Amino acid sequence: MTWQQFFDSYVNLAPGIGQIALRLACAMLIGVIIGLEREFTHRPAGLRTHILVALGACVISVAGEMLFSHYGGNSDPARLSAQVITGVGFLGAGTIMKEGATVKGLTTAASVWAVACLGIATGFGYYTLALLGMVFIMFTLTLVEALQHRFIRAGSSEGVYILETSDLAASLNRVNETAQANTATLFDMAVKQTETGHSLTFRIWFTGRRHHKHRQRFFDTVATAPETLELRPANTKSGSAV
Repeated sequence: MTWQQFFDSYVNLAPGIGQIALRLACAMLIGVIIGLEREFTHRPAGLRTHILVALGACVISVAGEMLFSHYGGNSDPARLSAQVITGVGFLGAGTIMKEGATVKGLTTAASVWAVACLGIATGFGYYTLALLGMVFIMFTLTLVEALQHRFIRAGSSEGVYILETSDLAASLNRVNETAQANTATLFDMAVKQTETGHSLTFRIWFTGRRHHKHRQRFFDTVATAPETLELRPANTKSGSAV
C-alpha cells in the first residue's frame, strides 16, 4: 500500500482518534508554513491566526464527517464546512485597511480564506489536495510577488512630498489637475496651517513606461507655480526643494 492509499483509506471511514490527530497535525503544519510567510512580511494576520483558522476549519470538517457517520442521510457533512467559508470572510475583512485611495491587507485576507479551505480539505482527509494547495499558495505568496515587483511594478515610482503654499485652494487644484495630466495617483493628503500659509503633505504614485518624465513634468509645474513657496520630499528638511 502506498502512502497515498494509506491516507485515502481514511476518507470513507468515521475518523478515530489517530485519524483526527493526523488531520489536525496536517492542518497545523499548513497554518504554520503559510502563517510564517505572513509573519515575516509583517502582515496583520500572522502565524497564530493562520494556525487557528486551519485548525478550526479542520475541526469543523471532522465534526461534519462524524455527524454524517452517526446520523447517516439526516446530516450533510459539507454543511458545517460551508459556514466556515462564509465566516472566515468576516475575519479576513478585519485584515483589510484603507489608507487614502489605497487598500492594504487584501492578500492576507485571501491567505486566511485559503488556509480555511485547506483546513477543510485536511479535515475530510484529502491530504494530497491540501498539501499541494499549500505548495501553490506559498508559490503565489513568495515567487509571484518577486515576479510582480520585477516586471510589473518596475515601471512606477512613488513618494511622499510636502508642499508649502500661500494659497491652499490654488495649490490643491493645481496638484490634482497636474497629477491627472501626468497619469499619477494622489492619496494620503493632509493639510496643516503654517506661519506663511499652509503645508500640504501628499503621497503620489506615477506609473507607465514614461513615469520618470511624468514625474519630472509634475514637479516642474507645481514647484514653479506662483502660490508655491517650497516643494520637497517628506524626508528632507525645509530649504531642500525638489
